[in-house]
Amino acid sequence: MVDKLVTVDWVQQHKSDPDVRLVEVDVDTEAYKDGHIEGAVAWNWTTQLQDPVRRTILDQAAMEALLARSGITPTTHVILYGDNNNWFAAYALWLLEMYGHTKVSLMDGGRVKWLGDQRPMTTAESRIPATAYQAKAPDGAMRAKRDEVLAALASSAQLVDVRSPAEFSGDVIAPPGMTETAQRGGHIPGAKNVPWARAVNEDGTFRSKEELEALYAGQGLKADAPTIAYCRIGERSSHTWFVLKYLLGFQNVKNYDGSWTEWGSMVDVPIER
Repeated sequence: MVDKLVTVDWVQQHKSDPDVRLVEVDVDTEAYKDGHIEGAVAWNWTTQLQDPVRRTILDQAAMEALLARSGITPTTHVILYGDNNNWFAAYALWLLEMYGHTKVSLMDGGRVKWLGDQRPMTTAESRIPATAYQAKAPDGAMRAKRDEVLAALASSAQLVDVRSPAEFSGDVIAPPGMTETAQRGGHIPGAKNVPWARAVNEDGTFRSKEELEALYAGQGLKADAPTIAYCRIGERSSHTWFVLKYLLGFQNVKNYDGSWTEWGSMVDVPIER
């Protein structure tokens, strides 16, 4: 079993290993062009990791094609990192695992840490021979959809809203400059607000296990209770999903990728402010 979180030192030592593939996952498509880790291929979260028409995850054929183009086989150890404190890299990890590729890790700190350490970057595009890839059918147990979230309101499931306090309160619907929005502001009733940013240090790395345990326990969240994380479009919540599942050992945690853009626009669902 691979370590789900690897350090920048580990990546610098192993980035050229034949069974390792680095993937930079960004929403800012210029970031990779400006400089990336040698050998890394680029994935665009907006255009490559979602269905281009329906607002949902990639289907199995599209996932297989993406992995094949990236030179990835079922035995490749995929190392993900990216911009925005690894939000989109964490989403890619969640998606890969949903399709059965469990040999995948997150680089602690992402671009922020690598650049902060002044480690070497290149602007040369990585040219990787294509492979053939056959994925498993997606594992729905890792993903919460709206009906399950509605049902959770009357159950013992824990809801974790990882957005900013201003979004949680309904003062704003989306952070400044963000285009994906909803009809109304607020939060899902009963949700605990634990902003994703409280889980990371200034250099982008995750806080210690002891600090993370205190953070989530302080909101009354328990590792043995069913848990659903959400944000606005599902990327920040995948970051928290990673923390809860792999750094804190929550036994049953799901990512609600519909998140607030869906919930805040649905007719006749409860909202708190």
